[in-house]
Amino acid sequence: MSPVAVLVGAPGAGKSTVGKRLAAALGLEFADVDALIESEAGMSVSDIFVTLGEPEFRARERSAIATALRDCNGVIALGGGAILNPLTREALKGTQVIWLQVDIASATSRVGMNTARPLLIGNVRGKMAELMAERAPLYEEVSTITVNTSGRKVREVVDELVALLKAGGVDD
Repeated sequence: MSPVAVLVGAPGAGKSTVGKRLAAALGLEFADVDALIESEAGMSVSDIFVTLGEPEFRARERSAIATALRDCNGVIALGGGAILNPLTREALKGTQVIWLQVDIASATSRVGMNTARPLLIGNVRGKMAELMAERAPLYEEVSTITVNTSGRKVREVVDELVALLKAGGVDD
């Protein structure tokens, strides 16, 4: 069993929202890696970062991704930083990976001052720009399809992805 699509992208790109709707549109299951981690840990991602630290969160994230890639026959949404791990990038090879690109303005307006995103606490716009610059080459490395979500309705993005996936995907 393997996923139909794995969504990657910056915080605020729409991975969870688009992922749920894409899975529903395709009649498939949906797995959100952050939700899987929270369920297993019995605490939020923010609490894991605060009480156990980022290295522990990243270890749990890597494990949850490996399980989802093995067990989910649908759509998987990864956390924004999941692609930092070279083992995760390697595991994504041969999988349809969709990079949901987003501009800083759209991402920060979607994320807002959301304290559930521990790496963005403080100067949200500045930290978002820093994260996006650091991670963009890695998103590009793993992606097989790139779709920009900036200023777009979820339905438009989902419709585009359904068409691309049914057409066998494209490399943008």
